[in-house]
Amino acid sequence: MFQKNTKFMRIGILFMAMALFVATTSLVLIDGKKKNISMDLNGKQIELRTAAATVGEVLAANDVKVQKHDLVEPTVNTPLENDTEIKWQKANKVIIDVDGETKELWTTEATVNDVLKTAEIEVGTHDEIEPALETKITENQPIAIAKAFPVTVKDGGKERTVWSTQTTVRKFLTDQNIRLANLDKVEGDTSAKLTASNAVVKIARVEKITDVVEETADFKTKRKTDMTMLKGKEKVVTNGKKGKLQKKFQITKKNGKVVSRELVGKTMVEEPTHKVVHVGAKAPKVEVATAAPANATAKSSGTPAKAQVAVSRGTSSEPSGGKEFYANASAYTAYCNGCSGITATGINLRANPNMKLIAVDPRVIPLGSKVWVEGYGYAIAGDTGGAIKGNRIDLHMPTKEAAYSFGRRQVKIKVIN
Repeated sequence: MFQKNTKFMRIGILFMAMALFVATTSLVLIDGKKKNISMDLNGKQIELRTAAATVGEVLAANDVKVQKHDLVEPTVNTPLENDTEIKWQKANKVIIDVDGETKELWTTEATVNDVLKTAEIEVGTHDEIEPALETKITENQPIAIAKAFPVTVKDGGKERTVWSTQTTVRKFLTDQNIRLANLDKVEGDTSAKLTASNAVVKIARVEKITDVVEETADFKTKRKTDMTMLKGKEKVVTNGKKGKLQKKFQITKKNGKVVSRELVGKTMVEEPTHKVVHVGAKAPKVEVATAAPANATAKSSGTPAKAQVAVSRGTSSEPSGGKEFYANASAYTAYCNGCSGITATGINLRANPNMKLIAVDPRVIPLGSKVWVEGYGYAIAGDTGGAIKGNRIDLHMPTKEAAYSFGRRQVKIKVIN
């Protein structure tokens, strides 16, 4: 019995040894078919031995699902050989926005900079990009690019050009740190859109300043009637003196140039002293010869004598003294058209038709002055006239005939007093 059992044990051991041999041989045969493979799976390095036949099989065996845009080198259908190097780079979706225009693409590039190079999108020095060029690409990576353009800035009359990516005037001013004072003005709407074809920003610098100017204040001439002085005489009682007037102006400047100047206040710093002139109003005394009695007769004709009126110095001989000059003389009567017969000094010529009296310009010959006129004799300057200006006189005649006979002539005249 013991021998029989021993026999069975030997047979069992033999079977086990044969099974182990077969298994070992199979493993040796299988291992002999495996290849050494190096893989770069999205940046992860893996070394392995595999019996897979193709690149696709080994990737699938390592749970790599290859998508349409992924990078696989060599291709998935490539047969595996010993020491094959496999690279798999997962593709990411990228959304690129350039000044509001977007496009999508799939890429296996690692950074934003690499993606833009592959997409042939140039980024200028002044352009703005988000995120930064060095940023690693992730799934659904957004990339925003604002292209810079030149903006002409006319600020306070000075012009310069800057590069900007801002889309409105208001944002541009903030971005460029351009400050506006209370009175400064930006031309147009600050919310207006800036574009590369229409990028001009105009700023008017406005300021208001106060200017104080001191000027002279003219004095007035006050004329007062003086009954103690003869008509035509004047006397300065108080000399005039100019005062000082302070004027305050508000000046508005635009870009450094004055555009308005407004008077906003006046202050009399020193009052002027007005000139006071006394003007004579006393009528001159005129000596009038009394008329002859009604029954008196002329020596030659026996007719009644006419009333004779003359100044006190009745002689017609030229005096030795007095202010002498020549004047243009004409003649008139108390009954001329528009005449009242009353002179400027109050003498009634119609009551005294033979009075020797002349009309003068008081600025040349003062009223009330006694004068001598060549061809006329002594007279009094007792009247004025609208046409009597400068060296012009008008001689009173008793009749129109005498006036017409005198006509117009140049005469010598002397002002006695």
